[in-house]
Amino acid sequence: MLTKIILVAILICSIIVPFGVFLFGKKKQGGFKAALGFNAFFFFGTLVVADILLFSGNVQAASDGATAAAASAEGWRYLAAALSTGLSCIGAGIAVASAASAALGALSEDSSIMGKALIFVALAESIALYGLLISFSILG
Repeated sequence: MLTKIILVAILICSIIVPFGVFLFGKKKQGGFKAALGFNAFFFFGTLVVADILLFSGNVQAASDGATAAAASAEGWRYLAAALSTGLSCIGAGIAVASAASAALGALSEDSSIMGKALIFVALAESIALYGLLISFSILG
């Protein structure tokens, strides 16, 4: 409980102090550099203190090898599902960006190709749905 309170206090200070340095140091020439320095100092300081406080406990081994293997397999399933959904959504975003801009350019030239343009944009969007279906099949 005390560890959480200390970490929250350090986190609040790491947000307020650099903002205060920037706000009050704006009158000077190097206010931005000082605020950036304080921000980096407090960020890495919070990181070090959190590592010391959170990882200073006793280490205990797993009670059963089969339980640990099952938990590890479950974690890999969630990771695979997250990667399939996330990467397919990134790919769909890139595809939709190029297809939609080309479709808008083509529509400005000739408005009779609206249906074809929508099909190409929908095909690019379906990449995200395929990734979502794969993640459901991994988890199911």
